[in-house]
Amino acid sequence: MKPLIEITTVPIQIEMKTTNAKLEYARATAEMEITREKNGLQIKSRPIKVNIDTFEARNSLSPTLARYLEQNAQKGRQAAYEATATYARHGQLLLQTRLGEELVTKFAEEAMMKDVKTNVGLDFLPDPGPEITWDPGELNIRYEMDKLNFDWKMGEGSFEFTPGDIEFTVTQRPDVVIKYIGGPIYVPPSADPNYEPVDVKA
Repeated sequence: MKPLIEITTVPIQIEMKTTNAKLEYARATAEMEITREKNGLQIKSRPIKVNIDTFEARNSLSPTLARYLEQNAQKGRQAAYEATATYARHGQLLLQTRLGEELVTKFAEEAMMKDVKTNVGLDFLPDPGPEITWDPGELNIRYEMDKLNFDWKMGEGSFEFTPGDIEFTVTQRPDVVIKYIGGPIYVPPSADPNYEPVDVKA
């Protein structure tokens, strides 16, 4: 008896696609900015300065009241010192045992010379003269070259990583095909034109 059913299996079909991993580096950009500072030449000069102090000279010609009193007081002190020195010198001479015409003549000469010195009436005015001082001149030269400033702006590079990938695609699903390959089935079986009764006698 021939088989009535034919069974056929269809296997699954899978398509696999892979993508490799990759690492990409993007270069950074660089920018440079240049600025200039101007300095140049600087010259600073100061001429000579003359200082003339005529305070003492003016006081010798027409002194103020305070200055006049101070000068007279100074002259009085000077005259007292000189008189004291003269009397002391004369006293020493008088203490000597010999007194004679020579000593008297010497006293008279000293007194006469003193009167000549003090009463001659000649003097130079102004006395003292003006006080003259000066500050020296000054010249400063300063030169500075221009300055160039370089400003670098560097960007950082970037890395981009693309991971690997595996892609599965099912192109054909598994299947089981059942096919009936026998002839027609008659119900009842006696309706089959090729029906042959079954002999049950045995």
